[in-house]
Amino acid sequence: MNKRILIIEDHADIRRLIRMTLEFEDHDIHEAVNADEGLEAVRTLRPQLLLLDIMMPGSMDGLDLCRLVKSDPSLGKPWVVLLTARGQSQDIEAGMMAGADAYLLKPFSPLKLIETINHLGTTPGEAP
Repeated sequence: MNKRILIIEDHADIRRLIRMTLEFEDHDIHEAVNADEGLEAVRTLRPQLLLLDIMMPGSMDGLDLCRLVKSDPSLGKPWVVLLTARGQSQDIEAGMMAGADAYLLKPFSPLKLIETINHLGTTPGEAP
């Protein structure tokens, strides 16, 4: 199933790696370089999935954006996968409390990323 995916990541190399990984899956892929730009893209693109870094420059970090997107039904309730180097148990807990649907640690396996994306929305009755 093709998904409209928004990658929100401040490092160009990581955005490129994610895009190259997902291009083989025939998804509609868009990019933003920070949470502020990501919020505008969510409003206009209405993605089904956000691949979201936590630590980014700007007025919001990834956790702020995750909370905002998950709490505002007008933004379409996309799935959120946090992609981050922050792997302490309190970091993971904070990400899940912010509303993330999945949490992947950098460096992540491209196969694990694809598996995680394909798994989202497979539970009966769940559709973004």
